[in-house]
Amino acid sequence: MPTAIPTTAETPRIRPSTSGACERPLCFPARSNNGMNAAVRAVTRMGIYVGAKVFLIYEGYEGLVEGGDNIKQATWLSVSNIIQLGGTVIGSARCKAFTTRQGRLRAARNLVEHGITNLCVIGGDGSLTGADVFRAEWAGLLDELLRDGLISEEVAKANGRLNVVGLVGSIDNDFCGTDMTIGTDSALHRIMEVIDAITTTAQSHQRTFVLEVMGRHCGYLALVSGLASGADWLFIPESPPEDGWEDLMCERLGETRSRGSRLNIIIIAEGAIDRNGKPISSNYVKDLVVQRLGFDTRVTVLGHVQRGGTPSAFDRVLSSKMGMEAVMALLEATPDTPACVVSLSGNQSVRLPLMECVQVTKDVQKAMDEKRFDEAIQLRGRSFENNWNIYKLLAHQKPAQEKSPFSLAILNVGAPAAGMNAAVRSAVRISICRGHTIYAVSDGFEGLAKGQIREVGWHDVAGWLGRGGSMLGTKRTLPKTCMEKIVENVRKFNIQGLLVIGGFEAYEGVLQLVEARGQYEELCIIMCVIPATISNNVPGTDFSLGSDTAVNAAMESCDRIKQSASGTKRRVFIVETMGGYCGYLSTVTGIAVGADAAYVYEDPFTIHDLKANVEHLTDKMKTDIQRGLVLRNEKCHEHYTTEFLYNLYSSEGKGIFDCRINVLGHLQQGGAPTPFDRNYGTKLGVKAVLWMSEKLQEAYRKGRVFANSADSACVIGLRKKVVAFSPVTELKKVTDFEHRLPQEQWWLNLRLMLKMLANYQISLTEYISGKMEHVTRRTLSIEKGF
Repeated sequence: MPTAIPTTAETPRIRPSTSGACERPLCFPARSNNGMNAAVRAVTRMGIYVGAKVFLIYEGYEGLVEGGDNIKQATWLSVSNIIQLGGTVIGSARCKAFTTRQGRLRAARNLVEHGITNLCVIGGDGSLTGADVFRAEWAGLLDELLRDGLISEEVAKANGRLNVVGLVGSIDNDFCGTDMTIGTDSALHRIMEVIDAITTTAQSHQRTFVLEVMGRHCGYLALVSGLASGADWLFIPESPPEDGWEDLMCERLGETRSRGSRLNIIIIAEGAIDRNGKPISSNYVKDLVVQRLGFDTRVTVLGHVQRGGTPSAFDRVLSSKMGMEAVMALLEATPDTPACVVSLSGNQSVRLPLMECVQVTKDVQKAMDEKRFDEAIQLRGRSFENNWNIYKLLAHQKPAQEKSPFSLAILNVGAPAAGMNAAVRSAVRISICRGHTIYAVSDGFEGLAKGQIREVGWHDVAGWLGRGGSMLGTKRTLPKTCMEKIVENVRKFNIQGLLVIGGFEAYEGVLQLVEARGQYEELCIIMCVIPATISNNVPGTDFSLGSDTAVNAAMESCDRIKQSASGTKRRVFIVETMGGYCGYLSTVTGIAVGADAAYVYEDPFTIHDLKANVEHLTDKMKTDIQRGLVLRNEKCHEHYTTEFLYNLYSSEGKGIFDCRINVLGHLQQGGAPTPFDRNYGTKLGVKAVLWMSEKLQEAYRKGRVFANSADSACVIGLRKKVVAFSPVTELKKVTDFEHRLPQEQWWLNLRLMLKMLANYQISLTEYISGKMEHVTRRTLSIEKGF
């Protein structure tokens, strides 16, 4: 890639701002959370990229008030090699002085001295509210400084307006209006690592563990970790247990043990309360279990462990995306633009009025204080409410109201992917709740043809959530090779619904079954595909199960590779990722690790591009950052193989840098599923079976199911903001079967971010800015993802 010299304020690369605002964004966080360094890096580099001066304020609001060396102009290299670090490299501190007008007056003077009129604040609702107060007072503060003779009239006029944009950093995910806040996903990773470790010792010793997680006012961490671990009991502040919960909890724990379970997991948010507002402590729960049941019970309080460690891939990409959008929001601000926060809606960045978000966030706490708990859960948003309902549905077996006439079969197809087992577990359990007979099929379509089919019950899938790979067994065999035997077993077991969890082969296989309906009436049944592949190449969804786990696995390997080079000067690593022809894995991993380039099939490149990349790395070796990282998707080019790139880079960089190759291979398919994939798989499994149940009822006539319409065989997936069911026959029209790809892929937009943050010299005309939206109770009721 060609080297791009950081531009000056006189040579902007962006369309001119019509606001007349001084284009000088500044970034400072107020509290340390994982992912903040990625945001600091993105704001800094995007600011420099568009021709602005960027200042970093050290130690948060305290540094803003104190000024001096706490305010420093940043360069491109100031934020190199920080994306993988936890916490924040520019420090963070609470500041009592900033809560006073006198403190804000000092802060205003410090900003004016540097000509700063654009502020990017990373923090929670308190920090962001403080920024909005500062913005509202700005004109008055300047008047006071002018009156006291501390600034001139000319300076006051030049700095007459303060623009503020916020990025929400909170591990509790307690800020209304955004699907996810910076640091939440990383905190969930820490929690799940602890739960996985605890599970092994609990099973060995037949113990009960009471796990206390953060969440003084919000139960998001407890809820998602409970859903992703299959916890036996859960306490969250938004939904206190009914009176007499002690008896019910002990009864259920005893039931679980009597059915052969060797462990119990109870998760409690630190702010858990009962219906009367009295705190429920982890020690109280432990003593209760010991006294009533006599179980060997331990308490684990995670505390600040949840804030530490390495940021997850999701947090790195989220923060990078938000940071870039924050700079654009500042540059496009007008006198009428309110202070806004950049938030996540599905896979899109949007801008929301700051105080609308703060008001709804306060409404949640007010509802809890007034014991309107159902309303508090609704105000948290539809996704939170769905998580809570699904947890209650799957945690304990409830007898179906009546036996259903329907039989469903579930199978895994294609390469194993993390999250498959979570989807199987939830699909089995929700089917049982609906009264269906549910069959598990081993080894995919081949197993269906061979009759490897068995009925499964509630407890047969216990403990599957945290398991990687496929517990059912999976193969790539397609139905066309054994169609008649498949039909025979569909008839023999009276299967009326087929849930297929897998990658491109799962989608292609169901399409083959649908196209064979004219020949075999037995295939006129309800079919659903849950996309599960690390390649993320199944049409009909933005995210496939397993891709998040694979990106994290690749990212962790690249982090280690970069670390290995810390003591070695002038070295370039060429890393090959999996993904077939789909470059999702390579692109997203590249953003998460700050790669210099990522070669993918969908973004064609030539020898001239390779030459420019070598020249870029040659120039980079002249700076303090004397190492490079280049990712290559395994099928990005027929001739420019990994070995070719190694030879090219080695030859052209001779005497300047040396090269190493790393082929990540199947380690990207292994390991325990991430919290995202466990939660995503669980919810997709439930939603798929509920959709199938509805379709079965519609197609049930005279004691049999007959379904041959296009919408009776669909792919379930997350598309932008909502869960959608797309008929496989319609998806066929937008599929490149030769390369096993959807014809359009949303994530290609992310490549602009990768190139800009790696210092490509490209135009910003391709950048699509987020739109200003509003936060209301109606928008909160729309499910925007997982």
